[in-house]
Amino acid sequence: MQCVILAAGKGTRLRPLTDNVPKPLVKVAGKALLDHIVEVLPSAVDELILVTGYLEDQIKQHCGDTFYGRKVTYVHQAEQKGTGHALWLCKDLIKGRFLFMFADDLHGLQDIARATSYTRSMLTLTTNNPERFGIVVRHPDGTLAEMIEKPEHPPSNLASTGVMVLDEHIFDYDLKVEKNGEFYLTDVIEEYAKDYPIAVVEQDLWIPIGYPEDVEKAERILNTLSGNGRVKNY
Repeated sequence: MQCVILAAGKGTRLRPLTDNVPKPLVKVAGKALLDHIVEVLPSAVDELILVTGYLEDQIKQHCGDTFYGRKVTYVHQAEQKGTGHALWLCKDLIKGRFLFMFADDLHGLQDIARATSYTRSMLTLTTNNPERFGIVVRHPDGTLAEMIEKPEHPPSNLASTGVMVLDEHIFDYDLKVEKNGEFYLTDVIEEYAKDYPIAVVEQDLWIPIGYPEDVEKAERILNTLSGNGRVKNY
C-alpha cells in the first residue's frame, strides 16, 4: 500500500521555526514531525510518496531512498496550488488503494489502523468550533454525504482531519479551480464518494501543528499519553 504525504508547504504560520527548516522536519519531543507520522503507519504501507517543495533537499537528505523500512518516492510541487493539485501530481504513481495525509498533523497508531481497515475512509474528530474546519456530513449508513469548508452555519461538528484512504478512481474526476487559482480536494471527494462510498471514521487523537505554540502543546499531549513523546501507544 502507498501513502501520499503532502510536505511541500512553506509553513508560514509556524515561523520562525520554519525560517530555515521545512515544516515536516520541525522537532516535536525531540523528533521530526515526519518521523512521528511515519512510525505509526501500518506495516501494509510499503511506499511513501512525499510531495515536496520548500527546502525539499533537507527532506530528501533526512529520509533518503528508504525511511522506516519503506521505499520513498519524491514528487516536486513547484507552486503551492492546493491539495488537489498536490495529489494530482502523484497520479501516474498511484497503483491502487492508498493512504493520504499531511506532514503537519499527528495521529494515533490505532486511528490510522482503523482508517486502513476500510476499503475507503476518512478520519474525523468532533470539534467545538466547526466553523474553523472542513465539516463532514454522514449518510445514515455512516458514509460520506457532504464536505463543507469552514461553514457559517455548520450542519455537523465532525471535522475532517485530513487522513483518507482512497484509490486510483479518484483521478477519474475533474478538479475545479477556485477563485484564488488553487485546486482543492473537497468537491472531487464528494463526487467520488457518490460512486465509491467513503466510511466516515471518528478518531481519538489529532494534533495539528500550525503555530509555534502548537509544538509545545503537542509535546505535553505526547508526554502525557506515553511518557516518552511517542504517539505509538495511542
